[in-house]
Amino acid sequence: MEEAPNISIKALDEYSISVVNEANNAFPVIGKIIPSFCDGVWMYEEQLYEKAHETSFPDDLLDWSEYINSEDKQVFLAFDEMTCIGQIRVVKDWNRFAYIENIAVRRSYRNSGLGHLLMEAAQTWAKKQSLLGLSLEAQNDNVIACRFYAKEGFALGGVDTLKQTGNPRIDMTLYWYKIF
Repeated sequence: MEEAPNISIKALDEYSISVVNEANNAFPVIGKIIPSFCDGVWMYEEQLYEKAHETSFPDDLLDWSEYINSEDKQVFLAFDEMTCIGQIRVVKDWNRFAYIENIAVRRSYRNSGLGHLLMEAAQTWAKKQSLLGLSLEAQNDNVIACRFYAKEGFALGGVDTLKQTGNPRIDMTLYWYKIF
């Protein structure tokens, strides 16, 4: 995608805290990922549902000021002029990866390349921090997000069948890695 002149990616500052959750829109659940481990490699298949439904995550209620000018964590926001249309939130993890705590793109901007621009911002930040790569986790019912991560060069690196025990709709958590 050619970057439109009115799209910008900016680090969170005190003036943009009020719009940080604006891109947190519902997303479609179209199926689930069925992982398997064979010969030391994680693989997966998609099991698509006959009927999709939507779900959403609650807005994050964090002390956003902790992300401003921090060497250990950062939030990058995407703007179309003055409207917040996306965010990606990263932190230095103990394993020398930049852990992506959240990525969100406003519904009307999905499939526009904006997610890729946000990932580029996270990757640039991680490389400046001399980290080994990017990591994140996703629930196995978020097929569209998993497709995006694979397209961005992430590999499935592990599965946790217990983390979502309190959530009967989710079978497992998937761990994704992109090594530089």
